[in-house]
Amino acid sequence: MLLKGRVVAVSCDHAHRFSKLTRSVIRLIAGHGVEGDVHAGRFVKHRYLARRDPEIPNIRQILLIPAELFEGVQGPRLNPGQLGENITTSGIDLHDLPLDSLLHLGRTAVVALTGLRTPCGYIDKFRQGLKRQLIVRSNGVVTFRAGVLAVVQRSGDVAPDDSIIVELPERPWTLLPAI
Repeated sequence: MLLKGRVVAVSCDHAHRFSKLTRSVIRLIAGHGVEGDVHAGRFVKHRYLARRDPEIPNIRQILLIPAELFEGVQGPRLNPGQLGENITTSGIDLHDLPLDSLLHLGRTAVVALTGLRTPCGYIDKFRQGLKRQLIVRSNGVVTFRAGVLAVVQRSGDVAPDDSIIVELPERPWTLLPAI
């Protein structure tokens, strides 16, 4: 089964702010993340996690959010980059992909999925009540729908309208953990 989608927008920011600025292109660097982005690096850049242990390997180099998520959110329309994502996608339900799925982005870049983004309190500071909308409870199971995190496996430039091809790992599959 071949899953295909496309890149809607790309974003990056050099500072710790909730939203990121959209760009015409971003450069992914293997083992590092988005060139010039505050979350790039070998070790974790998430402020809370870095305070606890600054030498935790960075499995949160890239944040991807499907544009379809914006359609299901109540309130004023959300735009790419506003939820802090580096890559806004279309046509693929990222949240349902298994751990270690590879996303081939554009001509050369490849990222490996590492987990589900857990929505934090900053989401409600951005828009009151948004965090609750990104947490889905069904039959006693809690699922986060706030994007997926990844590490860069192969470097390359990524731009809006680039293709995305999903390469699924071998079975048995593991669900994306909340990280």
